[in-house]
Amino acid sequence: MNKRSMAASADLTTVYYSEMQSLIGDLTLCATDKGLCLVRFGPLAGTRPDMEKWLAARMGKVELLPGEGPLAGVKHQLTEYFSGQRRDFSLPLDLRGTPFQLQVWEALRTIPYGLSVSYKDIALAAGNVKAVRAVGGANNRNPVPVIVPCHRVIGAAGALVGYAGGLSIKSCLLELEAGQTAPDQAGIYLF
Repeated sequence: MNKRSMAASADLTTVYYSEMQSLIGDLTLCATDKGLCLVRFGPLAGTRPDMEKWLAARMGKVELLPGEGPLAGVKHQLTEYFSGQRRDFSLPLDLRGTPFQLQVWEALRTIPYGLSVSYKDIALAAGNVKAVRAVGGANNRNPVPVIVPCHRVIGAAGALVGYAGGLSIKSCLLELEAGQTAPDQAGIYLF
């Protein structure tokens, strides 16, 4: 391999993908060697163009490969979650975003299973109470929904608002968690 070929391959990020059926429909999953980087609602055939655009914008040149093995742990934990056997995920993540987005996504990961909080609560947790709209934008750009539980964020008045997968999926996830939570631990839910 010459120097030019070595440099070109060094700039290439390998991304593995796989699909799975779930309680909320088909999911397309992507991971690098560092961890899970993307979850898309829908089968690969419908999500591939958007997925490739997202990966190129955040990782540059990518090699997209089928990867049942690298994503087996993700599928296993998601299956446990959807069957009510898992409340927290212990997966390596390879999150790509702005420093503020990363801060918001980290704050989302602290929301306990079965509870919901407002965008303002997340803005406070991210250290900027005035950034409610920016939190909404970061929430909307969460690349790994369900794993980073952006579905647990609701409007200030308790209304279900905004979700990349649609409000019916958000409602389904909140109902799943509410059904697995003891009555004295339940958060705010409006269905």
